[in-house]
Amino acid sequence: MSTVAITFADELRARSDDDLELIFQYRPDLVSPVPNDFSSLAARATSTPSLVRALDSLNMWHYQIIEAACVLPEPFKKSELVSVTSEESTFALDYLWQMGLLYKEGNNFRTPTNLKLLIGDEPAGLGPQSSGKVDFTKLKDVPKSSADVLAKLTWGPPRGSITNIKKPGTAIGWLLDNNILVALDSHTVALPREFGIKLRQGKVHKELITTAPALTGKEVAQKQIDLAAIANISTILRWCEELLHNLSDEPPTALRTGGIGVRDLKKIAEHLGVDEACAGFVAELCYLGGLVVVDSDDQILPTSAFDIWLTKPAEERWYSLAVLWLDTSRVSGLIGKVIDKNIAPLGPELDRAGVSLIKRTTLKVLLENPKISPEMKSIQEVVKWWNPQRVNSDFIEWNLREAEWIGITGQGGISTFGSNLLNASELLGVEAALPKPVDHILIQADNSAVAPGPLTAELSAEMGTIADIESRGGATVYRFSEASIRRGLDHGKTGEQIKTFLSKTSKTPMPQPLDYLIADVAKRHGRLRVGSAHTYIRCEDEGLVQQILHDKKCEHLRLRKIASQVLVTELELPEVINELREYGYLPAAENASGVLLSQPNLRRAKSRPKPPRIISEFTAPKASVVLAAVKTIRAGERSRKVEPIVAGTSSNETLALINQYIDEQRTLVISYADNNGGVSNRIIEPISISLGTLTARDETTGEIAQFRIPRINGVAPSLTILENKADLDL
Repeated sequence: MSTVAITFADELRARSDDDLELIFQYRPDLVSPVPNDFSSLAARATSTPSLVRALDSLNMWHYQIIEAACVLPEPFKKSELVSVTSEESTFALDYLWQMGLLYKEGNNFRTPTNLKLLIGDEPAGLGPQSSGKVDFTKLKDVPKSSADVLAKLTWGPPRGSITNIKKPGTAIGWLLDNNILVALDSHTVALPREFGIKLRQGKVHKELITTAPALTGKEVAQKQIDLAAIANISTILRWCEELLHNLSDEPPTALRTGGIGVRDLKKIAEHLGVDEACAGFVAELCYLGGLVVVDSDDQILPTSAFDIWLTKPAEERWYSLAVLWLDTSRVSGLIGKVIDKNIAPLGPELDRAGVSLIKRTTLKVLLENPKISPEMKSIQEVVKWWNPQRVNSDFIEWNLREAEWIGITGQGGISTFGSNLLNASELLGVEAALPKPVDHILIQADNSAVAPGPLTAELSAEMGTIADIESRGGATVYRFSEASIRRGLDHGKTGEQIKTFLSKTSKTPMPQPLDYLIADVAKRHGRLRVGSAHTYIRCEDEGLVQQILHDKKCEHLRLRKIASQVLVTELELPEVINELREYGYLPAAENASGVLLSQPNLRRAKSRPKPPRIISEFTAPKASVVLAAVKTIRAGERSRKVEPIVAGTSSNETLALINQYIDEQRTLVISYADNNGGVSNRIIEPISISLGTLTARDETTGEIAQFRIPRINGVAPSLTILENKADLDL
């Protein structure tokens, strides 16, 4: 004779170990941490956060079945659910029961209360349940005008607005008089759920979508996808490197909320040669990897981790960023959008729940459809079927765009490198596919230089110091200018060192205009010196001092002349230097002793890397973890049942009994006082006693633990207690 389960906890107790293992596999959050007993498991499984995660894992078909279950009066039979859905729902019903989203009461089913609240008051667009008796025969006599009103309400939303419930009009008035519509308030009427299902021909949904729609798109050869992807991988690594070097040279000041301001983001985008959306994504990627941080003085600077990252192979550098992008809950696509305020990169407003789930689902669809560059609408529909609760068309579009930038896809299709990453392959194939770095450049007559491929790390760093990147592609074009040469001088180079470097590196001779440009900038560099007084400006050329003092563009610096060759200001040294350079002067910094500061400007944050937390999804637990969880809950349940029965024993009796059970290798229950004074029963397997401490295996956790003998209030064999408990129950 079957036992009727009254509560969800009772129903869980009646499940087999195999069924419990399934609920943990389908809902991994239930084992983190493992509940103490079935009451705790039931409370966890029906809590709102856990139910939200469970609903997120459902596809469209399973979600529709849950909606149908929430529509039916409880408890409902399997046949009742099938009648409002389809015969195929039998399979879905078993799966949803195994997940713990439904539970049994005899041969019937119930849904947790919190689940109904999450689904909402109008599941599948159906209205509230009727409070009175429903008479379907009245539907045969509905006038045409009233039938038009019903047609609009049948498939939802089931509510309609009217001006005044006392004067509803002929069509609505007839429906109200015959109880086919009900008044929710003085301005709202609704179609009761029972009439809605009847008008839907006895079904809850117009169409049950049992399978995902087919993905449509353009077919692309895998070789072309991989070529595009490896170019993207090379580019994203270069963007990250250029961004961090740029932040070292000219660190922006963070907003109060911690993000990068609009103007600073625009400067970074111009430096990288990309739009601001892409620049924001690159900044976020570096932030995820702990390569950049907002320092204690609010300056945004690279961390020491950047220097370590640069020494790693390209494949390892790419993997360290790509794997974090897969799991992050931050949405770079929101950068620049105005919600309550403008959303900035590195700011706290980018987190969105469920983004990682949508991202992985999107990539899973691409993985299952290789060599396909999908149409945007098509992939949005497919992802919506897999994640009906979390779908956001913008998020899918942004995820695909970022996957292309990072090189997981190429020309829209999943790349070999992306497939290897998603399948957790040991070798990704990136290192072998990247083009070999070159160790030379070709200087042109127009003060530019062409790198015919990716430069070696050392050469790229040197070129980045003395030249600006003008265009990118298979070859990179660098442009030499007064500002770029001055930057090289600031990094400790001399004019002769720059010339020597270019002569050795270039396979073409250095043109005369570039030679003159380097010599001219080097001659003028450092004539004007800026130091801290609060800040002072000194120059042996008194004419230049007078020029700056009377320059209207410099008025806001509030300069004051204190000697024929010295000016002072209250502003900070970095700000004064940047302003003077912007107005065409070429100052150099000096220390308090007057020594020119022209060492390499490798600025790094003093703060340790503070990457944003990853709000990742729970992953399927290992089989060993699941088995241990089932054993723990069973043991905890037995401990809970015997709790009131362990009798107190004296110290001598306690020691005697424990030694006896050690010799007999019997399981026993102890009443044990914890550090806070609370007393609980513990089922243990005693091993040994030493120095007033009992060493035993705790059956609840399966781990070896130690128990202080003075804290043991009582001892009894677990089998005897269970038998006594059974006698009491009888």
